[in-house]
Amino acid sequence: MELLKRNVLDKISVENIKLELMRTAFGRQSTLLGKLDPRILIIWYSVFAVLPWFIHNEAVLAGLLIPMIVFTFFSKVSPLVLLIMAIGLLSEVTYIFLASFLFGGSLEGVWALLVLTLKILIISLASIAVFSSMDPEKLSDAMLSLGMPSQFSFGVSYGYRMLPILIEEYQNLIHSYRLRGKAPERKGILRLRSLLYMIKLSMIAFYPLILNTAKRIRTTVEALEVRGFTYSLVSKDAKRLKLAYLRVTWRDLLFLVLSLLYAVSLFWAGSYIHF
Repeated sequence: MELLKRNVLDKISVENIKLELMRTAFGRQSTLLGKLDPRILIIWYSVFAVLPWFIHNEAVLAGLLIPMIVFTFFSKVSPLVLLIMAIGLLSEVTYIFLASFLFGGSLEGVWALLVLTLKILIISLASIAVFSSMDPEKLSDAMLSLGMPSQFSFGVSYGYRMLPILIEEYQNLIHSYRLRGKAPERKGILRLRSLLYMIKLSMIAFYPLILNTAKRIRTTVEALEVRGFTYSLVSKDAKRLKLAYLRVTWRDLLFLVLSLLYAVSLFWAGSYIHF
């Protein structure tokens, strides 16, 4: 039991969380979706992230869930991300049943809420599969190629790249406070004192984290300006050179055609099948 406890604690350590976030944020180029053009992925995601909200046929929704599960599996999504999603989904389903039966609800109300949960699950899996298959630079370039403002596209890419750095900085601040501070000698009932001590350190570390982040951002801005970042935002030649590697191939067109055919077949089958 103690060995299992240590293994679980090792899995959810700050270092492992940072590594999992870096794997998710920077994408995997060898996956099924990672080999496609990022613009095609964004267009595909924009359709399938909105389409479930307008579908009320449970059979069609179940059919949409199947490819999302397949894409998520082949995208080699981080187990940490899947675990967080599973915990959120399980808690939501539990809340639906408790709220329905404790406050005089009916099975019809439960079914309607479960259908809503199914829609959220489809969109969540599509988001995980797509964005874990693209690195920040590809995502930023795809948005820029589709007409998004240069500042916004760069901001998305910069936010992705700053996330692991912020986690590492936060971890270092926590360690520095623990080295200079004194932990409670008695852990208390259910380690309550130790828990309150860690919560206090976590709250105290936020202010220096914001200050250090501001310093990093200032250094980044100065480095970008030295390299002519502002000029590159308005230069058509610089934009054309930056996006020259983006190419729509037969693989991308085949992916869109198969997705369209699958969606049409689902709607056709859904007109005959009802849950």
